[in-house]
Amino acid sequence: MAETTNEILRVEHLKKYFPVPNGMLHAVDDISFTLDRGKTLGVVGESGCGKSTMGRAILRLHEPTSGSVVFDGQDVVAMNKAQLKALRRDMQIVFQDPFASLNPRMTVGEAIAAPLLVQKLYSRKDKDGIQKRVREIMDMVGLAPRLINTYPHELDGGRRQRIGIARALALKPKFIVCDEPVSALDVSIQAQILNLMQDLQDNLGLTYLFVTHDLSVVKYISDDILVMYLGQMVEKAPADKLFSKPMHPYTQALLSAIPIPDPDKPMNRITMKGEITSPVNPGTGCRFAKRCPYATEACTSQDMVLTEPEPDHFVTCLRVQRGEL
Repeated sequence: MAETTNEILRVEHLKKYFPVPNGMLHAVDDISFTLDRGKTLGVVGESGCGKSTMGRAILRLHEPTSGSVVFDGQDVVAMNKAQLKALRRDMQIVFQDPFASLNPRMTVGEAIAAPLLVQKLYSRKDKDGIQKRVREIMDMVGLAPRLINTYPHELDGGRRQRIGIARALALKPKFIVCDEPVSALDVSIQAQILNLMQDLQDNLGLTYLFVTHDLSVVKYISDDILVMYLGQMVEKAPADKLFSKPMHPYTQALLSAIPIPDPDKPMNRITMKGEITSPVNPGTGCRFAKRCPYATEACTSQDMVLTEPEPDHFVTCLRVQRGEL
């Protein structure tokens, strides 16, 4: 992939394996991409494909098995604990379940203030300074000041997720991994949170890695979209191009499942058949081959290579590489 002066994140050959009784589970297997400042990379795929694990490995919440993560010119994988703690100011995460990620014994104000105290940006004695900063952040994410002394169980899901976003913003980060931040919310609340996140991105220059399984959400919020299948990247392209011209058979099947709000228009849904390849010691070849209608013997006998058949459109498919699809 070409160098860009606006690049903030470069991931190369990232792998994360977990030991299991029968071998190694290949949760993330040889992922490479770049991300520019102020942009959003959406990551989609079926449940269990490794989306969240990849996001956490980039932040080193999971230790990568191998590979390189360079953030703003810094080698994240090579950092010691002190360096990694300092990096937390620039790299943050918003979790999927806003209730599970909040300490039920902490008030809203205490939860937002916690990162400020951990990073020692404020002294515990500076109560006025802390409260002023907390109220600034609450206003930024649309939380009423009167909620500062309430507890998570007293609030609805939308407000809880605003607390999670506020906590991530407390340290003024440059990059945020958004791990399915709206999947646990009602549709109307999802729209509010998505609009809030876009406004924050525009105002603060934030960069997002947005993990989701909701295709309508990822199309709405993303500049580029990365499609994963069983730990591997199968396709990456600008959002409009991916939806208008998907190249990988898995992406085509995934997009064909999007409901069309017109009863007279045919769905043309692609039904995937066959066994799912085990992510434990998966072996050589394309992991989608058992379900792919275009697979040949060559697809199962050699590892797939990431190619760029069109500018900024990357695909991991042997038959696309050969021009057969």
